[in-house]
Amino acid sequence: MTKKVILGLSGGVDSSVSAYILLEQGYDVESVFMRNWDSAVNNDILGNPTKDDPICPQEVDYQDALKVANKLGIKFHRVDFVKEYWDRVFTYFLDEYKKGRTPNPDILCNKEIKFKAFLEYAEKLNCDYIAMGHYARVRVENDEAFLLRGVDQNKDQTYFLCQLNQAQLKRSLFPIGHLTKREVREIAKKADLPTAEKKDSTGICFIGEREFSKFLQNYLPAQPGLMMTFDGEVVGKHNGLMLYTIGQRKGLGIGGRGDALFVLGKNLKDNILYVGQGFENPYLYSDSCIVTDVNWISPHRFNDELTCTAKFRYRQKDVNVTLKWLDDTTLKVEFGELVRAVTPGQAAVFYDGEVCLGGGFIDSAYYQGEKRMY
Repeated sequence: MTKKVILGLSGGVDSSVSAYILLEQGYDVESVFMRNWDSAVNNDILGNPTKDDPICPQEVDYQDALKVANKLGIKFHRVDFVKEYWDRVFTYFLDEYKKGRTPNPDILCNKEIKFKAFLEYAEKLNCDYIAMGHYARVRVENDEAFLLRGVDQNKDQTYFLCQLNQAQLKRSLFPIGHLTKREVREIAKKADLPTAEKKDSTGICFIGEREFSKFLQNYLPAQPGLMMTFDGEVVGKHNGLMLYTIGQRKGLGIGGRGDALFVLGKNLKDNILYVGQGFENPYLYSDSCIVTDVNWISPHRFNDELTCTAKFRYRQKDVNVTLKWLDDTTLKVEFGELVRAVTPGQAAVFYDGEVCLGGGFIDSAYYQGEKRMY
């Protein structure tokens, strides 16, 4: 019996080629365009409409997705997850910035929207599987799902999928995970897909091409404060702690001091942004961190310690680490080398070779047992 797959069709080349491959493999394919953000209006923190530009070219993406569906002759649905996105992802995004952290909403979007709300919707369409155009792979052995890195190391997206669970992975297909981006483009051209030459989207969809700081201030009014060195020298003023991240150089508005200044830490209580000179500033480096809200993909958890590798930001090189459970969802992570700018709010994702073991969110970083003021 032919298996039915509901594909998330975003209007980009990756999901378009995914649809084409699934059809070639003999699946019964239907497609769904997800609307996750109300791009017609932007609201401030009080819920009042602002006069900002449209946030995301969703209508263009919708039209492109529709063209692909028509070209391939597959059913096309449009579903609205605006409320779910606001409640489960964007509220978290704002709360993290209020705490002075640097969140990664794409990870929560995958967990709560693309592989939860979407899966629930797809089940109403009597699907056997859902599919997405991510550069990742799934292998199921002895009723256990393994999340594997995409073959294209430059495009691998397992970092953003680290919060998926066994149930979600067993129902998911990643048709392009075994391909490079170049091969995906070649397939799209040969199949004459409307999105073959379309540029990749970058950044967070609801921010789009607009300046991030202006977008954020629609929701969290900035509280300017002092910018100073650790020895107490005031070197300028910041525009709001939420607008800066650890290790940042650009946008500080300070010049003429020799070596460039970088963000070294934040004092949320006194609203102080700490800066210091040099990309290699020792304070930017740590040797361990605490990771919370850990999702361990395998049902078989390790005891005592585990040696593996980790990424503390997307496209960062793998770092050798040792993991120790502090409780059911919290890990102490010790690094095999000093790591720069391990930033609270960002994800720490763990690997055993090509297998993504899971991941959580960095709560705090340490050097020789002393907590960094990140």
